[in-house]
Amino acid sequence: MALPPDKTASWSTVLDYLADRLSAVGRDSWHQRMDRGEVLDESAQALLPDAPFLPGARVYYYRHLADEPDVPFQEAVVFQDDHLLVADKPHFLPVTPTGRYVQQSLLVRLKNRLGIDTLSPIHRIDRETAGLVVFSLRPQDRAAYQGLFRDRAVAKTYEAIAPFDERLDWPLERRSRIVEEADAFFRMTEATGEPNSETHIDLLERRGEWARYALKPVTGKRHQLRVHMNALGLPIAGDQFYPRVLRGPDEAEDFAHPLRLQAKAIRFTDPLTGALRHFESQQALSWPD
Repeated sequence: MALPPDKTASWSTVLDYLADRLSAVGRDSWHQRMDRGEVLDESAQALLPDAPFLPGARVYYYRHLADEPDVPFQEAVVFQDDHLLVADKPHFLPVTPTGRYVQQSLLVRLKNRLGIDTLSPIHRIDRETAGLVVFSLRPQDRAAYQGLFRDRAVAKTYEAIAPFDERLDWPLERRSRIVEEADAFFRMTEATGEPNSETHIDLLERRGEWARYALKPVTGKRHQLRVHMNALGLPIAGDQFYPRVLRGPDEAEDFAHPLRLQAKAIRFTDPLTGALRHFESQQALSWPD
């Protein structure tokens, strides 16, 4: 939620605001939640009970969900040093708390497991997508790592399983304008106009009517890889949104049919150490029956 932008507001702390505007929870309860690190700023850092009220700032808090769905798959830590942590995320697990998921998010799971309250994701991948997610361990390092993604200084390779089409020549490039679909906020679509997305795609392996592809996004629009593959007539296996909606975002998951899309590898030069960083997911996509 966004704090009121009024600079003359009477609240001196975030706790004062929460206790006043969300009084049903109660001041003592809000204080306890902040002590437990359950109220965060927009960088996913815990706000302590004495955190000052900053007009217009965004604040996030972990809701207590009585019926939060369990995600029965385990993440793995593939790398950790004093600055970085790289996790290998399973399908169906969101990176950060969202919607029906709080405790069942990668960030909260890792914080609970490792006891690192300052852990913060540097980038995101879709809940349905498996693979690598990079986290910063120290608040003072976060901006440097986020700058790599902002400046497109990170080489990312995804893998996907989708239909094979012998009419297409490989490798190929897809550039288009991607916008939110007018009648479905959770879907994106290609539109006329100046391209704002670009993906390089190559064929890796064919098995009958299915094939495994390498996808290298240059830009990072929401659902970009799923939209581009669908536009080529190659919807990714297990996709519940493209080419048509099979299951809405609030419907129960079918864990037997994951989206066959994986953040397979990531490479960049560490802005703090100058070292070349290269990580690969240890997961393997399952081929459709």
